[in-house]
Amino acid sequence: MFARRAAQRLLEIRQVFRQSPQVSRSFSSALNYHIDTPDNNPNNQWKFTETNNQKVKEILSFYPSNYKQSAVIPLLDLAQQQHGGWLPVSAMNEVARIIEVAPIRVYEVATFYSMFNRSKVGKYHLLVCGTTPCMIRGSREIEEALLNHLRVKRNEVTKDGLFSVGEMECMGCCVNAPMITIADYSNGSEGYTYNYIEDVTPKRVVEIVEMLKRGEKPPPGTQNPNRFKCAPEGGNKTLLGEPKPPPCRDLDAC
Repeated sequence: MFARRAAQRLLEIRQVFRQSPQVSRSFSSALNYHIDTPDNNPNNQWKFTETNNQKVKEILSFYPSNYKQSAVIPLLDLAQQQHGGWLPVSAMNEVARIIEVAPIRVYEVATFYSMFNRSKVGKYHLLVCGTTPCMIRGSREIEEALLNHLRVKRNEVTKDGLFSVGEMECMGCCVNAPMITIADYSNGSEGYTYNYIEDVTPKRVVEIVEMLKRGEKPPPGTQNPNRFKCAPEGGNKTLLGEPKPPPCRDLDAC
């Protein structure tokens, strides 16, 4: 039954893509190219702060001097923290200079991992899972509810700078699909956190947005009151008592 519903849902989605290329493009992830803008171009000067320069030295100390390039991910992460949750190309160039590699080697990493944002994001970057289990369970309707409520397009930032909406592929909580992740950049250079919000509905994600506006932290994990963590809805169906011991512990004697 589940397989039949899943196949039907995927067929409906493919039909939408065939009928409207514009919709198909809007569902795709951010394209991996760069266009210069006044606040994001290689001519802008970008340096780590004095405090973060000390952290750079500490990070580099974890690697042999001839393998400095291995520090690319933690250095990009530090640069993103310093720059308010996103990475301008000038920051990537500075990381390339520090680890002594061609800038393209840093770009390759920054464009591969969804933890790195290459354009401005809100203090709360809401990432909707777009992989098959979440899609079948209504992730597109959840994204639509967020975009409509916030009056933005995907990867746009609200006028107050609080929110942006993006997509992230499988977050590993398929059993509690659909889900979103809240990338919380509200602490600025002090770092950021990722909060998993599972078993969401279009109505619930709007409530979560309003909670964040009020400065409240939504409860992480499942939003389904009938589920405990990742257990089946309504409670366990198996292992309800003590398991029976094996009939014989001496396998050679059995």
